Amino acid sequence: MSQDSPSKPVSICPTCGTRVSEDAARCLVCGTDMGAGVDDAKAARVVQGSRMPSITLSLPVILGLLAIFLAIGAGLVYFIMGQASTPETLPTPTASITVTPSPTLTPTQVTPTVTNTPLPTPTPLAYTVKLGDTCGGIAFAFNVSVQSIVLLNNLPADCSNLIEGMTLLIPHPTPTPSPQPTATLSGADATIAACQTLDYTVQENDTLSSISLNYAVSQESIQQWNGLVNNIVRFGQTLVIPLCERELNTPTPTVPPPYSAPNLLLPPDGAPFFVDDGRVSLQWASVGTLRENETYEVTIEDVTEGEGRKLVEYVTDTKFIVPESFLINDNLPHVIRWWVSTARQIDTDDDGNPVWESAGGTSEPRVFTWTGTAGAQPAATTAP
Repeated sequence: MSQDSPSKPVSICPTCGTRVSEDAARCLVCGTDMGAGVDDAKAARVVQGSRMPSITLSLPVILGLLAIFLAIGAGLVYFIMGQASTPETLPTPTASITVTPSPTLTPTQVTPTVTNTPLPTPTPLAYTVKLGDTCGGIAFAFNVSVQSIVLLNNLPADCSNLIEGMTLLIPHPTPTPSPQPTATLSGADATIAACQTLDYTVQENDTLSSISLNYAVSQESIQQWNGLVNNIVRFGQTLVIPLCERELNTPTPTVPPPYSAPNLLLPPDGAPFFVDDGRVSLQWASVGTLRENETYEVTIEDVTEGEGRKLVEYVTDTKFIVPESFLINDNLPHVIRWWVSTARQIDTDDDGNPVWESAGGTSEPRVFTWTGTAGAQPAATTAP
């Protein structure tokens, strides 16, 4: 057998791709110089690596493969959904149950037990706190104790955290049961029943300290008897004063605290008055509710004549009309000064006149002027 001789090495033209002999100087087709092309081809063959195999697919093949994948996916989804919606089949029991009739039971009569049902507790009232409210005032308005409001609403003992708009629960007043005629009082109840008490209505300027001093009863005793959690009292509140707990070592009751100085209202300071103006009326603001033995002391002084002509009057009203006898019609201007204070009657002299002492501060003095004509009458009444 003859052996085929190896093929002659060829090269490829870099311009037109024609196969030419390896030692050819030029391409027979396009005439390209093959010297440079051979060197470039050799260099390319030295650095060129192996190529990965490539698969070329046409468009119809790609579309067919995509349709197959979609069909397989739809089938899997349908299979999974069918398995999830199929209810689990429970095994059918094969054992038979034999029903045996039970004997008839004779009911036994049971004596009912009587249960004492307590009466429902009244629901507390809801009260909305208003501006200026205090626990003492709210307790007085609803006829309950301050301590019951404090305990029901978890308030501090001094009840100092009331806020406008806050809702408080007000307990219903607990009725005091009437004592049985044959019941025997305990030692404490007997002491309370035997104690002489006095109902006192709080006045405008009263404090627990002044009430305690006036009746010679300690503040602690008044607080205990009235269920007060602090020493705050309210105008119009009724307090029970235990006279049996008086401190007997005090010879006489201590007088109430002094009133504040009255505030003068009319006439304005320096106002002029003439004979045609008629009477002169003096007015001032009230300092509170005066007691039976207390009045306002009005002092009027003619400064023009020095301190020789002076008038002092005691009135319970907050207005005083200057007597015409004090206003001189001599056609001369008179400067008249006036002021007001509070006074308290402490005794009566031998002639039956009351003896007064100061019960508070004195107002700032004011003046007014008076001008009149001797023997003249007001213009409205003067004869023609």
